Amino acid sequence: MHPLLSPRSLGRLAASALLVALLGAPAHAQQTDEEEFRRDVRLQGILGGVPMSDGDLRVQEVVDRLDFDQYRDHVFELTRFGDREQGTPRNAAAVDWIEEQLQAWGYTTGRVDYEYEGEPRSQVYATKVGQTRPDEMFILGAHMDGRGGGEAANDDASGTAVVLEIARAMAGPEVVTERSVRFALWNNEETGLQGAEAYVEQRAGLQGREDPPGSGRYPEPTWVGMIQHDMMMWDHGNPVTWEQADDADVDIEFQLASEEAEASAVLALELLNANRRFGQFYPAVVSNAMSNTDSRAFQDHVASVSLRENRRLYETGNRANPHWHQPTDLFVSFEEEDYRLGFEAARTTLGAVAKLAGAARTGEP
Repeated sequence: MHPLLSPRSLGRLAASALLVALLGAPAHAQQTDEEEFRRDVRLQGILGGVPMSDGDLRVQEVVDRLDFDQYRDHVFELTRFGDREQGTPRNAAAVDWIEEQLQAWGYTTGRVDYEYEGEPRSQVYATKVGQTRPDEMFILGAHMDGRGGGEAANDDASGTAVVLEIARAMAGPEVVTERSVRFALWNNEETGLQGAEAYVEQRAGLQGREDPPGSGRYPEPTWVGMIQHDMMMWDHGNPVTWEQADDADVDIEFQLASEEAEASAVLALELLNANRRFGQFYPAVVSNAMSNTDSRAFQDHVASVSLRENRRLYETGNRANPHWHQPTDLFVSFEEEDYRLGFEAARTTLGAVAKLAGAARTGEP
């Protein structure tokens, strides 16, 4: 891999006493000022420092509306519902809470209802309607259901919080877009992607239809791209270490063996470039083996990518995250730098989508 695509990132803080107790890891000393300086030298010219056009500066104004504390709070609020396993009252309550948040930010929400093993299921979406091209949209997704008996903090409150924080940042008249952007929080990912598949089955045929004719309203704008967020916070190496890896990064994946592989690769490159322009702490890398997440339902229909903490097949699938589907997937199991990694994914995605959807701040309150 080209060295510019995999630089080392931040030095890391000491592991918490709780993480030590849960996983038996040794604590380590905090980084020194010299280590911090070395980190800054490593990332110089990789994150930031890129010449910015007027368009880039307009995107920067939108990206800067994201708030790290808000992101972390979204994760915390979701973990209060436990693991949100599909079919449980805690899952239904979390779906309702997500809808309430979106509505509180001014969005009109919709639901996709479907059945899983003969029982009703539901999932929420909301849309930032484009002003000049409302008939085209990007879909930003994450699955809100979890498993494992813990709190599903990383899998996938961390991804759901990315989508929610981008929705919050883009809400209201302060931000306008040319194209529409939809925020979709899938259910039933853990049982086999049934929620995302239900969305595709029910709504793919509705794309681009004006309803009612002449109204300028498009209940399902034509899909331009789909970006999924699934497990965003734990990049501690494989074999696992008990501090965040020095080369922690945001993994952007597309599926080479898909009908939209070329378009997906272009979308992945847009995200990579957005990370270089608007990233703060972590670089991004691209791989071509996207798997086992909700974007798979879209990959033969539209340019589709997923953002992750690790490559799904080669790292996550090989137990790079010891909290995966475990009772230890708790809010308190993650350090501030882990949450920073998740937040970097939000900056990366919004940087790309703000450019591609033509987003800009209006200055209105």
